[in-house]
Amino acid sequence: MRPSQITALSTAALILGLLPALAGGQWVKIFTSTTCFALAAMGAGFMYARLGMVSLAQVALMGVGGWVTLRLNHATALPFEINLALGGMAASALGVALALPALRMRGLYLALVTLMVAGGFEVVFTAFQFPNGGPGFWGVGTSFSAPMRRPVLATGDPAFLRYALVVTALGFLLIEAHRRTAPGRAWALIRRSEAAALASGVNVTLYKTWAFGLSGLLAGLGGGLLAASLGLLDASTFRASESVLLFALVIVGGARFWYGAILTAILYRVAPGLLNSWGVDADLALVFFGAALLHAVITAPDGIGGQIAALLSREARHDRA
Repeated sequence: MRPSQITALSTAALILGLLPALAGGQWVKIFTSTTCFALAAMGAGFMYARLGMVSLAQVALMGVGGWVTLRLNHATALPFEINLALGGMAASALGVALALPALRMRGLYLALVTLMVAGGFEVVFTAFQFPNGGPGFWGVGTSFSAPMRRPVLATGDPAFLRYALVVTALGFLLIEAHRRTAPGRAWALIRRSEAAALASGVNVTLYKTWAFGLSGLLAGLGGGLLAASLGLLDASTFRASESVLLFALVIVGGARFWYGAILTAILYRVAPGLLNSWGVDADLALVFFGAALLHAVITAPDGIGGQIAALLSREARHDRA
């Protein structure tokens, strides 16, 4: 194991132990939602970095995972982990469906198709809302809201933050395992040239579908965790514009680096929270995000993560010298 990996694991363990204890009140909720959106950002980032494909439906897939998790929670007595897994699988199945247009198009056209899908789900979520324990198939009640069950080991907010951090860490390990094995090599070939990948015997259809399914799984898990953290979900959280904003911040954070997803989620959730705590309108964050995106596109294509990696590389060379 390289020293950088040992440092990363040590830092993650330190955060896992100290963050829930140091954060208080509303910040525990904010940090928990940050970990949830880190999962979605992770999926969008690896799709862009490994395959060069833009998916603007990640936040919508989070909504799907959250909807299924909530519905199963109120309709069955299944443990939270099973509900969460089924929510992730439902979002993964929709991700696989999104792979169908990806077999014929990429770039701007694929981005537009996924954005249209996100817009469609926005309409559905707004029209039917999210389950809250009510009657009928949709499970929406107007006069009450049933409580959302959490894991037995994480009923309190600090404990659930640790739980969400563990799930997010497992998501990172899942992506890394794919990157180091056959799927990662196949995706690298497809990104360079689909014709070359086909000539090398790579099943392009399979691996594109696999990538979309994996990305959907991560988003669905994030949505299920968000539902358990908040107890209920609102359609305004899953607007199509939020998917565009999340992908833009993936570029700013650095899609090629594992910590880019963490930086993305921090910008997406923590930065507006900080502005609110300082008495500043949180919408001002959009101005900063726009400036950061221009900076990334013009001068730092690898985002903040790439700049951090370059800095660490220079420091390592300096130490060896």
